[in-house]
Amino acid sequence: MPELHSSRRLDQPRVARSLRLGFDREAFASLTERVARFLGTGRYLAIQTVLVIVWIILNIFAVSLRWDPYPFILLNLAFSTQAAYAAPLILLAQNRQDDRDRISLEEDRARAAQTKADTEYLARELAALRLAVGEVVTRDFLRTELDRVVERLRSELHPERAEPERGRQARSRGSSGT
Repeated sequence: MPELHSSRRLDQPRVARSLRLGFDREAFASLTERVARFLGTGRYLAIQTVLVIVWIILNIFAVSLRWDPYPFILLNLAFSTQAAYAAPLILLAQNRQDDRDRISLEEDRARAAQTKADTEYLARELAALRLAVGEVVTRDFLRTELDRVVERLRSELHPERAEPERGRQARSRGSSGT
């Protein structure tokens, strides 16, 4: 018989008992990207150059303030620490840019595929219209056929006048160029 007062319940998920710091990954990635962008600017290089010059001048000439004598080991340590943090920040920023580029490329491919499909559809519709227009009676064809019918009716109703009419129509067509 199962225990009624058991602390382990199988119908509920276990709660993690470790301490986890909750942080927004997107905000952190955005911050690292801003830092990486700043590290690549001329402003950062100018600030760093001024700080190094001041550091060296104070440690060489200000005898009472010497906290890092000539080999400047502390300065080298600061540069190493900065490089140790800068490289991963730059890589994180590059990864974010790669992700944005990948999404943009996928959207471009989808847009190109849709454009291609639309173009193919329009080409098929245009071909269908050309076929349909090919079967439509044109004004010149209709005029010619009506002239033939009128001519035939006149020749049947008035056979004696049909011959002079034909000659006159032929002369008028020849002079008009149609």
